Amino acid sequence: MKKALPLRLISTLLLLTLGSGVAFADPPTDHTVVDDTPTAPYLMPGAPTFEMTLVSFREKYNIANPTQQIGEFRSIADKPGDTLLTRAASKINEDLYASTALEKGTGKIKSMQMTYMPIQGADEKAAHATAISYMANLLRQFDPTMSVDQSVAKVNALIDKGKGLPFYQQQVGAVRYVISDNGEKGLTLAIEPVKLALAN
Repeated sequence: MKKALPLRLISTLLLLTLGSGVAFADPPTDHTVVDDTPTAPYLMPGAPTFEMTLVSFREKYNIANPTQQIGEFRSIADKPGDTLLTRAASKINEDLYASTALEKGTGKIKSMQMTYMPIQGADEKAAHATAISYMANLLRQFDPTMSVDQSVAKVNALIDKGKGLPFYQQQVGAVRYVISDNGEKGLTLAIEPVKLALAN
């Protein structure tokens, strides 16, 4: 039986959920949560998809990372008026979660995220290192030209630039990296495709 996601995670990922036509993946709402939590400008209306479904992503990811697997994603109930997206989340461990926003009907990925819930104490350093490693794994799924060292360095650079910011983005080619640093409430890395403008 799958465990319910903790209230702390639900509150954190709700920071990444927008109304007014903008959407982001959030976790199962097993608890009552306040809906007026501050939000960050993520996935825009009309955003493209990666040419990859969640099923194919997870299969490729787990083959490439046999010691750092991602389990099955759990569907999240649609929000009123949200007819274009399907959301899902997967608990990796007590302080690390993957979540996604998918195009309804095709299952293609519009946004893939990894959220780390910082912990205190003796396990803090190891938990942080594990989170960075998973985030680096995620980067390599969308840019296989990166080496392990390059992807780890990229994640750390993104986190440094987004430190303390609810929203920091960096576009590289047709991919947008987003960092949302909400302190004790969680650190999220999101990877999303972007439309490239045609040159005149």
